[in-house]
Formats: sequence, C-alpha cells, structure tokens
Amino acid sequence: MNVLNQLSIWLSFQLSIIFLIGIPVTLSFWSIKKRNKVVNKLLSIYWKISLLFFISLLLLIGEFNYSLVITNISTLLMTVSVWFWNDINDELREYDISYFLTSTTKIWRWTVTFISINFVIQSLKNFNCFSVINSEACKIWLQPSSNLYISIKNLFNFFFGANFTQPIAKFLGLFALSIYTLGLIQWSIIKLPKNGRNSCFSENGRN
Repeated sequence: MNVLNQLSIWLSFQLSIIFLIGIPVTLSFWSIKKRNKVVNKLLSIYWKISLLFFISLLLLIGEFNYSLVITNISTLLMTVSVWFWNDINDELREYDISYFLTSTTKIWRWTVTFISINFVIQSLKNFNCFSVINSEACKIWLQPSSNLYISIKNLFNFFFGANFTQPIAKFLGLFALSIYTLGLIQWSIIKLPKNGRNSCFSENGRN
C-alpha cells in the first residue's frame, strides 16, 4: 500500500470525526438553542442511525474481518438518513438562505454524502480488506481506531478496574450489531410500511 493511499485513508477518518461526529453535535446543540424542531428531528434520526458507525469502530478495534463492510454500510445509512424524509426536506426548503442553522444543515448533508462516497471509493481500492481486515496490507485501516482503543481501555480500567481487550471490543461490537440489526428489521417491517418517507415531523413546531 503506497504512502498516498495511506494518507488518503488517514484523512478520510479525520474528516469523518469532524463531519460525522463533531459538526452533528454542534448542530444538535444549535437546534436545541434555536428551538428548531425540523433540524432537531433530523439530527435525532441521524444519531440513531449513526450508532452503527460507532459499532463499526468497536469491530475495527477487535479486528473483526468484516468490520470495514460495516463501516461502509454505516456511512451509507447515515447519508440516507439525512435525505430520506420528504416532510423534513420540504420544510428545510422553505427556509431562506440567510437562516444560518438550516443553511449549515444543508451544507452538512452534502458533506456527509461526500464522505460516504469517499469511504466506498477508498475501500474499493483495498477490496481484499472487506473480508480480511487483519492482514498486513490492511493494517492502515485499523490505525485510526487505535487512539479510540487507548481511550476506552483507560476509561474501562478506571471505572471497572479491568483491562479492555480486543476480544472484548469484538464481543461488544458483535452484540451491539445484533441488537441494531434487530431494531432496523423491526423498523423496516412495522414503521416503514406505515409511515413511508414521513418522519412524523409536525410543521406546527416550525421556528
């Protein structure tokens, strides 16, 4: 794997921290402060879906072979979650460009889309890593999660007086993945046919 490819993978993870975690946190607090229910609703849906991204990080720490597949699925689902809802899209279109909260939210949605596509492109360049993440050629994909591993390990040791190991991370990741999958299936079977692309956002709460 050449240096340029390693740098692009590293940069992809750095951008994901900023635009998939940092900016949504800022928008969440901003929407609460402005009492803007449409952005708050969009972000609440986004955070539920983005749990899969954090699960994929645990699986990367545990060097689960298909963790890169989960990472790509998570970013794709996050992108879908910010564009899927007709009522939210209609409401956002009604805001003037001078309303900075919704304008920033619109820009952020496009950025999430870009990062998701970029993840797919980067992953396809290292196609073998989809099934064998712990091979020598795929170690670069595990490096970004190493700092998270150290932080969780220190917190785990502080609160529980025990070591947080890679097998534990893998177990927790797979357990969380099974619960997430069941929840997604339940939503697909029960709520999606009932509500369709309606997020149940009420325009009466517009600010």
